[in-house]
Formats: sequence, structure tokens, C-alpha cells
Amino acid sequence: MDPVPIHTVPIDLATIEEIRQVKYRYLRCVDLKLWDELTEVFTPDATVDYGTQVYGKALKLAGRDEIVGFLRDKLGPDMITMHRAGQPEITVEGDTARGTWSFEDTVIATEFRVVITGAAFYQDRYKRGTDGRWRIAHTGYVRTYEAMMSLDDLPSFRITARLGTADSADSAVR
Repeated sequence: MDPVPIHTVPIDLATIEEIRQVKYRYLRCVDLKLWDELTEVFTPDATVDYGTQVYGKALKLAGRDEIVGFLRDKLGPDMITMHRAGQPEITVEGDTARGTWSFEDTVIATEFRVVITGAAFYQDRYKRGTDGRWRIAHTGYVRTYEAMMSLDDLPSFRITARLGTADSADSAVR
């Protein structure tokens, strides 16, 4: 058996964990609508390419302010979201990195009385800033599937608890 080559590049597990944490923070901030905190996960010149068909075409945004502004505007109190990502494949090269993530999401648009579910693979790029923190320079996905159903087709569907409401009974969708 041949010995392991001495030029094998060591894996920096601390850096990979920092990158995982910034992705998880991104998802948490979107779902909890923590827009000021979300700003900190992106580089100023970040880009996104969301492959959703909800708008009739893929959604492309450029710049941290445009990205966060869009999410703040479109994911207001009538939009309940849950994003899950895992199985990351992360490669690091100096102060840049790439990541592929499996993800699933559910969006309940109470105003429009629809539920959207889907899955995709995020393709991300990350940069380490001069402050040493990793941030998302680009995130995007192409859906493996996206499905939509009307809440009117689900007569028994009720939301029994909801973020930001004092009494969950007030948030029932009928």
C-alpha cells in the first residue's frame, strides 16, 4: 500500500464550521424576519439567484441592501416560512469558499391562501472579510421541485401557533 502523500491539504474544520454557521444564520434570520441581523450575513456586493417560479421566472438580486429589502418586503407578517438546509459540501480556498446545500422549504402565504413547498440545492460562494468573518457572497438554487396548494382545498387546515402572536387562536387560517 502506498503511503499518504505528504502534500495532502489539511481540512480546516473550524473554517468549515464558521461557514456552516453563516448559512444557518441566514436561514434563521429569514424565517424569524430578523432583517437587521440578516444584513450581516451578506457581503456588500452579494448576489442571489432564487430559482423559484412563483414570480414566473428565476429571481436575481444584486447587493446586500437589495436582497434584504426584497426579503423584508415580500416575506412580511402574512408569510410564514420554514427553511431547512443540510448535507453541506464545502470547499475552502484561502479567503473564499464554495458550498452546495440540500434544502427544503415551506411557505404559507396566508393573504393568498396558498402553501408552497419545494426542494433544491443551494450553490453558494463565501468570502472572509477583513474582520475575519465569513459572509455569503452569492447564494442561489434551481428547484428540484416546487408545489403549490390552495388552503381552500384543505378545509381542516388551521395554524394553531404563529410567531409574533400573543394568542395562537387569533392566527387560525380558515
